[in-house]
Amino acid sequence: MSLRLFVLSAAIGAVSMSAAPAAQAPARSIGGLLDTLDRVRAFHETAISPDGRRVAWVEDVSAAEATTAIYLRAIASPATESHSVTASNDGRGHREDGIAWAPDGHTMAFLSDNGSPGQQQLYVIDVDAAAPARRVTSVKGQLAQPRWSPDGTQLAVLFVAGSTQGTGALVAYKPDAGVVGEAEEEQRIAIVALATGAVREVSPANMFVYDYDWSPDGTAFAAEAVEGSGTNNYWIAQLYVVRADGSATTSIWKPPLQIAGPRWSPDGKSIAVIHGIMSDEGQTGGGDVYVVPLRQAQGRPLEAGEARNVTPNLEGSARALTWRPDGRILFQEYVDGQSALATVGATGGTRTKVWSTPQQMMTLGSIATRADAASAVVQSFQQAPEVYAGPIGAWTAQTAVNAAIKPLWGEVKSLHWSSDKYQVQGWLMYPANFDPAKKYPLVVSVHGGPSAANFPSWPSRWNAVLPASGYFVLLPNPRGSYGGGEAFTLANVNDFGYGDMRDIEAGVDAAVKAAPIDPNRTGIIGWSYGGYMTMWAVTQTTRFKAAVAGAGIANWQSYYGQNRIDTWMLPFFGASVYDKPEAYSRSSPITFIKKVKTPTLVLHGDRDSEVPTPQGYEFWHALKALNVPTELVIYPDEGHAIAKPAHQRDIEERLLAWFDRYLTR
Repeated sequence: MSLRLFVLSAAIGAVSMSAAPAAQAPARSIGGLLDTLDRVRAFHETAISPDGRRVAWVEDVSAAEATTAIYLRAIASPATESHSVTASNDGRGHREDGIAWAPDGHTMAFLSDNGSPGQQQLYVIDVDAAAPARRVTSVKGQLAQPRWSPDGTQLAVLFVAGSTQGTGALVAYKPDAGVVGEAEEEQRIAIVALATGAVREVSPANMFVYDYDWSPDGTAFAAEAVEGSGTNNYWIAQLYVVRADGSATTSIWKPPLQIAGPRWSPDGKSIAVIHGIMSDEGQTGGGDVYVVPLRQAQGRPLEAGEARNVTPNLEGSARALTWRPDGRILFQEYVDGQSALATVGATGGTRTKVWSTPQQMMTLGSIATRADAASAVVQSFQQAPEVYAGPIGAWTAQTAVNAAIKPLWGEVKSLHWSSDKYQVQGWLMYPANFDPAKKYPLVVSVHGGPSAANFPSWPSRWNAVLPASGYFVLLPNPRGSYGGGEAFTLANVNDFGYGDMRDIEAGVDAAVKAAPIDPNRTGIIGWSYGGYMTMWAVTQTTRFKAAVAGAGIANWQSYYGQNRIDTWMLPFFGASVYDKPEAYSRSSPITFIKKVKTPTLVLHGDRDSEVPTPQGYEFWHALKALNVPTELVIYPDEGHAIAKPAHQRDIEERLLAWFDRYLTR
């Protein structure tokens, strides 16, 4: 499930509090603070050329209008300015992404909705020539992930024919009307004819492909895919081989858990994937690198050997991988608050760490196929994101668009504490203008997922607003999180709300010992799974004096029948609610609702397919009946990820006012 931390600000529907609040001072004005946060330019992709000489990236042009552009610069020359590589010729912003370098190192493909807002098309440009980008396709539907064949003669894409809405469950769902059915929009691998723009779909019509990679001889694709709904069935996806001529598609591995990032080895003899428990497609981690060996005798169909874990006992979580030209696998790992890159052989064996850094988040873009170089987005709690590129482990900043933006909060410390048999890690953010002689309130910010982590990255929204406004903020990584090895990520299976709650409470105790925090002024906040944990926390303890639950789950039993991604719960609960109702009831906040005393603000998007609004109504209604101070705010035309800037701002202003009301008296 995409139960991530999405802190998501038009008409807003607010339901008033059931009990009159205590007298309060007017809400603080934080418009200037939010303006500063909105100045941070986000980078969505990086891609280094095959020869390692140039790097391209996707950068926000306007976050408010969701427009992006592609930029390019030479890596080795500090004097070289970056310049836009765009399809736009009308002076307006567009949505551009999907960078793909051709093997020749100077031809690049990308996607742009220039001339047709909301409908991207495939473009190709020779970055060494003076000619503008050439539009290749004229399709109706969603295009994604362009990839060149190894010989550079063909381009493949992921294509959802006829679709007018982005894929995935984060977007606002289309309201039902009339007879409700399952009309599936399948994302398929398609090959684009560069001369004519014709699109030929090669993967089956009943299959949704999440990710794919060309075989080195260009005759097939490795595909992470599933039959049926792509939104609902990621958690049972398998590894397939799809023939490039469309003649056959073969499942070669039905994994016990989830997979991500299939990549074919340069010698064509194996496919590597990341395998582990993952609550979100695209939120990769939680497990190890696996390799599936391939065999094909002449005249016989392709056969796969047994999948092998080549990184057993990995201390952290593998998050991305690629093959190096020498046949070793380069993978990105997150471990105990550190980002790292390591290599391992196709059959396992010794792992070699080639780069690591504490308190810094690196998102690997790509590596050069003909040079020992890579690109990435690098950021930390103290440094806003920038694009880096160059020799692996010795890359340098290629952008400085956020260099003038300084932290609005104090220092951030990595904390460790014991909980049951585990060593748990988290981050303690200090308030701005910290005075050690004062006692401060604390807010615990629980990440979504549950398979995710609070990474050492530039904070956004409430993780920035609260410490900038005088609060300590604890960002715990309880069991179920990435960064502590596969067993740690699996440790909340069949145990939602119990072990992870003990980890969080132990983290609060550790924070109180480490800093001048008033334990009587502690709050909790979260979105999605973090919203669930917030609802759960106030039914289990009264130590939190205020709570804000965004897109939280109040009742796992009713939720199972309301959401549109129910398959995600099977790996975590072990069975459906119809076969194992007691497990769902055991972890439901509504089961213990009469214990709640904590004032709780409830927030929700009205077209959220992942956590439908009845969950928010159910929790709010119960608190109102129990005369617990509460408020429910519904944001119109929003999905699981609140997208409209006005709604995002409204959320930040409301939650700060809520915590000020109950934690600063």
